[in-house]
Amino acid sequence: MLHSKSALAALLLGLSALALPAQAQDWPKRQITITVVTAAGGSPDTVGRLIASKLTERLGKPVVVENNTAGAGVTGTLNVVRGPADGHNLVVLTGGAPSQELLRPDQPYKLLKDLSMVTTLCAYPLVVAVAPSSPVQNFADLLALAKKQPGGVKFNMNAVGSLHHLLGEWIGIEGKVDVQSIAYRGAPPAFMDVTNGRLDAMIDTTTFIMPQVEQKQLRPLAISSPGPYALAPGVPTIKETLPAIEMMSWLGLAMAKDTPPAIVEKINTEVRAILELDDVKQKLAQMGNLPLPSSPQEMSVRIERELAQWKRVIDIKGIKAE
Repeated sequence: MLHSKSALAALLLGLSALALPAQAQDWPKRQITITVVTAAGGSPDTVGRLIASKLTERLGKPVVVENNTAGAGVTGTLNVVRGPADGHNLVVLTGGAPSQELLRPDQPYKLLKDLSMVTTLCAYPLVVAVAPSSPVQNFADLLALAKKQPGGVKFNMNAVGSLHHLLGEWIGIEGKVDVQSIAYRGAPPAFMDVTNGRLDAMIDTTTFIMPQVEQKQLRPLAISSPGPYALAPGVPTIKETLPAIEMMSWLGLAMAKDTPPAIVEKINTEVRAILELDDVKQKLAQMGNLPLPSSPQEMSVRIERELAQWKRVIDIKGIKAE
């Protein structure tokens, strides 16, 4: 007779394993590789390595991260698309993947057609902020300024088609105002131009904006999350002023399209358990991220929705890839 909850849990886990198809029971057979299509040190790389470390512990096989930035990330993803569909190769997708697919009609794969989604990992919103000395006191004031100011309000963007760019243009569409999106190489130079008055406002991640807010170097106006964001307390949402706008950037895992569903489900279960760990939540929070576990279907629905959302913005504004 079982005398403890732990013994019962062990029994149930064993029965669950027996119920898995043979393909999933035998997986993994060797090293698992997670491809990150951005440079080492960035959020996708850091999160990818965090998940890889925990998967190694749980699966008993090495899980390694390989960075492949060739072709602006297309090459690394394509290697997974064309690789063996046996569950040993994954890719970290970013929230920019849907918009980039729309801006690259010659991209040799389609997210929903050529990949099996596993789970989203984490998500974070973008924040609209101004210099503390700005006369703009709230987000509605910013829209009013754009209506009065010839040429509209000037925002920063990382690159044409980046989420910073598209959110700024979306604000212009829904607010019925003109905006100017000016390209910068990263947040620091944009921050300098906001503080010296060359930019009216900047759009960036909570990770960058909120430390500047704490040091009273920036003043937040609104955040793009669907509701209040725990890591940016007290910051109102863009949605409160422009109800159509809510967006979260995210990271997620995907595999080759024909990977057996049982293996996809097994990885999904393992990663979701990892995202519940307190130390993982803490490390994600340090990067401004909150865990966002999902089913494969929920991840696919998110991408489908964002493809439609960004297509509308891109079409209305006539945005073309550089």
